[in-house]
Amino acid sequence: MPIDNQQSAAVRQHPGRGVNKSRKHLRGRQVDSNALDEVRLLLGESPRQRDLLIEYFHLIQDKFGYLSAPHLAALAEEMNLPMAEVYECATFYAHFDVVKEGEPPPPAVTVRVCDSLSCQLAGAEQLKSALIAGTNPAQVRVINAPCMGRCDTAPVAEVGHYHVDNASADTIQVAIDNKHFHPEIPDYLGYEDYLAGGGYALLKHCLAGDYSWEQMQSVLADANLKGLGGAGFPTASKWQFVRQEPKPRYVAINGDEGEPGTFKDRGYMEADPHRFLEGVLISAWAVEAEAAYIYLRDEYPAVRQILLNEIPKLVAAGLAPSGGIHLRRGAGSYICGEESAMIESIEGKPGLPRHRPPFVAQVGLFGRPTLVNNVETVYWIRTLFDKGADWFIAHGRNGSKGLRSYSVSGRVKNPGVKLAPAGISMQELLDEYCGGMAEGHQFKGYLPGGASGGVLPAAMADIPLDFGTLQPYGCFIGSAAVVVLSDQDNMRDVVVNLLKFFEDESCGQCTPCRVGTQKMVTLLQAPDWDQALLKELSNAMCDASICGLGQAASNPVTSVLQHFDGDLIATDLLASRVD
Repeated sequence: MPIDNQQSAAVRQHPGRGVNKSRKHLRGRQVDSNALDEVRLLLGESPRQRDLLIEYFHLIQDKFGYLSAPHLAALAEEMNLPMAEVYECATFYAHFDVVKEGEPPPPAVTVRVCDSLSCQLAGAEQLKSALIAGTNPAQVRVINAPCMGRCDTAPVAEVGHYHVDNASADTIQVAIDNKHFHPEIPDYLGYEDYLAGGGYALLKHCLAGDYSWEQMQSVLADANLKGLGGAGFPTASKWQFVRQEPKPRYVAINGDEGEPGTFKDRGYMEADPHRFLEGVLISAWAVEAEAAYIYLRDEYPAVRQILLNEIPKLVAAGLAPSGGIHLRRGAGSYICGEESAMIESIEGKPGLPRHRPPFVAQVGLFGRPTLVNNVETVYWIRTLFDKGADWFIAHGRNGSKGLRSYSVSGRVKNPGVKLAPAGISMQELLDEYCGGMAEGHQFKGYLPGGASGGVLPAAMADIPLDFGTLQPYGCFIGSAAVVVLSDQDNMRDVVVNLLKFFEDESCGQCTPCRVGTQKMVTLLQAPDWDQALLKELSNAMCDASICGLGQAASNPVTSVLQHFDGDLIATDLLASRVD
């Protein structure tokens, strides 16, 4: 029944009810017919599934440049979802530009300038100021953005979905003038070339029954392959835990590499995507998964295009699980790197971490047992089987075994992804793999595990960089995101940058994290640090936060207070005041 007729019928049945003479339109959601037609055209024959909501946000924003109120209302109508639910989800994610009724849309061009630590060290703040001064705000919007996973080419900016490495105001302006708004696809090893080099032979043997899942698991166990997204949980044990749960089961691959300083996963997927995909499919086979889901951060548009090109070839070859391989796109939310928040996002909801237990191996994606692994973890599977666990564990230093991919950025001569022995020390990594410090810089300190991994002084550069070796010093290796600091870097500025990141990225679900990060930034910006209060606040955040974000957010503060003496902090504070 048309809306007007519905209202008339309601008034006839209940005189005086439902009519507000001061109201210009009907109560509740109003659907614009033109917007509805546009949404239906974009969605086409795609299923109106709840878990595809975020994908459909992307479709609308990619087409129109923002999410308008009429389009959101039309999408809610088309998917039979409450408007409040749709709006809540759209506004949760930083990359969606939600425009309310009566508000002007954003400018046609958006330039995002990375303001995470490596880019800050490389002059991101000055770059942003120059851009704002040199562009027309009615045509170009310049905003801050968190780590884009390109720390080795800092400072970095993104024009639309086109990344400008080693950016300057001039190179960004060239991208704008030339309308470079789409990602540049790097050369990579495609399906045919991967097959020619023996690719997918291992998977085909597994599918044919030539190997049992226990045989594959034993290789991973012998190599002690761990989760390389930061947690370091043994991969073979994960397989075991998921397999013992009832079917159906799923695989979810965490490609939301959002820890500031981390970019290793992007490098592997951009260069050799099928080695990664073969690891995904072997994992799905091992746990007898119904389907595999790959959750990829929105900051990696080139990787997304590569996977969109290559995944259909696996489906056509009959190598995918019966339920398929599904590529899901994040939307600018660091918290979605936490496994349960990632699962919530895959399901088309705000990425709020779940309370545990139950763990995702028991109740994960769509309420079913789910194997969650990092990109690099599954990338290693074929190599470990081809070369053997003994080959892998033969590497290592200082009591550790295996290889690690260290993302190194900051004040080094040669930044980048360094495949090095697990347990290598910072000094060894710096001297042997990075060419030493950048010209004119003296080694002052380093972050061994990204923003949440803490900060250590140069005097402690002989500690092995591996799981479990840094905890005695209040730090951890995490995803091995190593950021090197020099004598030209102000420790106060470093810590404030890291805490502002956590303040911005807190999902807001729990008070200790939501309020704690905000309060800690305020305390750090005071002329003098109240160390007792900072430590008390840190304890509250660590003890009471729901997930790892709030629990680890204060690590940079507590480690600087522990390892950088009071004279250094006082000198830095004085320098900040003078500046």
